[in-house]
Parts: sequence; C-alpha cells; structure tokens
Amino acid sequence: MIGETVLEINLKSLAHNFEYLKSKIKSSTKVMGVVKAFAYGSEAGEVALKLQELGIDFFAVAYTNEGVKLREVGVTQPILVLHPQSMHFETLIQNCLTPSIYSKFVLDHFIASAEAHKQKNYPIHLKLNTGFNRLGFANQELDGVIEKLRTTKAVQVEGVYSHLAASEDLKEKEFSLSQIKNYEAMSSQLIHQLGYKPLKHLCNTSGILNYPEAHHDMVRTGIGLHGYSNDFAVDAALKPIATLKTIISQIHEVQPGESVGYNRKFIAEKFTKTATLPLGHADGINRIYGKGKNYVSIKGEKAPIIGNVCMDMIMVDVTHINCKEGDEVIVFGPELSAEVFANLAGSISYELITSVSQRIKRKIIN
Repeated sequence: MIGETVLEINLKSLAHNFEYLKSKIKSSTKVMGVVKAFAYGSEAGEVALKLQELGIDFFAVAYTNEGVKLREVGVTQPILVLHPQSMHFETLIQNCLTPSIYSKFVLDHFIASAEAHKQKNYPIHLKLNTGFNRLGFANQELDGVIEKLRTTKAVQVEGVYSHLAASEDLKEKEFSLSQIKNYEAMSSQLIHQLGYKPLKHLCNTSGILNYPEAHHDMVRTGIGLHGYSNDFAVDAALKPIATLKTIISQIHEVQPGESVGYNRKFIAEKFTKTATLPLGHADGINRIYGKGKNYVSIKGEKAPIIGNVCMDMIMVDVTHINCKEGDEVIVFGPELSAEVFANLAGSISYELITSVSQRIKRKIIN
C-alpha cells in the first residue's frame, strides 16, 4: 500500500525512451533534452542527471531559475535557456547558462551584460521565426543582428534554431515543409554572414519522427523522453516514465436521489458506491476531468470520476469494483496513458503531466 498520493518516476523507462529516439537519428546528431517545467511535471534534477549519465549533449529549460537549479544538483552539460528575461542575465552568466536570443531588445541587453562581466565569446543561440510567430527574429531583421554581433567580441553564436508549429500533424505537412524551407534560407544567410558554422537545430520530438531530412546538427526532445509522441503508434514503442498513484480515502453508499459533491453535479439514479480519493484540481486533476468524462483504474477496472472535481478530492464510481479503503488507485501511467486520460476531456498529455502539483510526493524508481 502506498498510503498517499505519489508520482513515481521510472528512470529505466526514461533510458529506454532516450535510446529509442537516438535510434531515429544519425550517430553524429546531437540530442538536446528539454527538461523545462520540472521536466514536464516529473522531477527535473533526477531526470537531467540520468540523461547526463546516458550521454545527452545539451539540456534546455524555459527560464533562468530552472537552469540554476540544474546546476545546483550537479548538471554540467550545456543548458540553453529558451526564454530568458533581461533582469536575469547576470545570474545566467554566473551559472554558465546559454541564452536564446530572440529579439533585438534581448540581443542588445545580453551583449551589454556580457561586456559588463568581461566575457569573451560567450555562447548564445539565435532563435529564428519561421512561421510560428511566437518568439524569434524575422528574416528582415537578420542584417541588423549580424551588424550588432560584429560590434562585440563578448558573445559568439553557438547555435541557430527555430521551432516547428505542427510537426505532429501530417495534415499540416505543407506548412511544416514551408517552415523547414524558411529555416534553411534564414540559417544559411546567417551562417554565410557570420563566417563560421554554429549548431543548427530545428526538430522537436515529432520532427525527429516525421522530418528526418531536418535533423541537422542537433534535435530537441521533451515529451518523447517522457513516453509520449503525439502518435499512438509510436507511443507503443515508448514507455511513460510517470505514474500518478493515489488511494481510496473513504467509501460511501449513495442512495437513489442523493447527490455527490459540489453543486450536486452527480445525482444517483440507482444505488451507487463511491470512493473518495485524496487529490483534486490543486494537484493538476482539473475540473474538466469530472462529471463522468474520465476514469481512474482500481484493481484493473475503470472507475468513472463523478460530479465536480474538488480542490483536494475527487469521487469515483466503484459500484462494480470489489475494493476497500486504502486500496491503490492509478490515475495515469503505463497502464492508463496520460494521453488517453487527457484526450477524454479534450486536453493533451503535455497539459496533464505538467500540471501535477509540486505538493505531490515524487518517488524515483531507478
């Protein structure tokens, strides 16, 4: 009996996924592991250290403080900060983190910070906007970028990259191919003007699988390391690393006409046995998963979530299940995919797994 709600992180499954994804690229192609957002809701330090042990080349995080925490636990590989803010540049430099430079504002301020700290050839990665329209330099800005870089020796371009908007959706293949074409043209222009060749990287997990011609010098993977690929056929070859488990706190016998939970969103039409579980929307099991849309697994059987999800509790229908208080419950994991769980409510695995609250205990299985 686990006795409490826990998120188990299986590092052997992580290693399996890493090796599977490496099998899809050339041996010379580097791999960047994306471990932002607590490594997609799991445990960033343990995940990063395991990947470092496995020989990964780079890491990526969203924000500077995430990179600092990785340094504090012993991560020594290069760490790209995908969305740095200028107020954190001093901390970024002190921790040998690599900034993604995505606008003139960021470029100007980072060069000023690097010069103030007497840096020479500090590595940066330039982010190109090839159609996502989220972050990145537009094509018409590139001449200005090169002109600015020629005024300083404080920084050096280590990487040039972009991001595919719909690499998992083959109905958008034409758009993805247009992004690849734009990236080729923009990166070639930059490299020609720089006079040296930085690392080129474009593909995310779905890009690795669907666009091998665009692997370049390095690929990035986040969700794939965690056992999901946006393709159920590929998911069968991967292993979800996280299993969210909880227990039955109490069992109720609900008579016909009685209600369960806030706003009486479940009214029993017949005798119903319910189980109350100690996790709710404060733990990442949001209200969208209630009212019969989703289910958990108890003794290998489906137990639908009934009524509204509470902040700290959910109630499930166990009328048909021979269970008792204290029994283990699987919310998602290898037996009940987070992708399936999320899809039932119109969400995606990314949103579900990254929402798992930090108040839930993490248990590392190596």
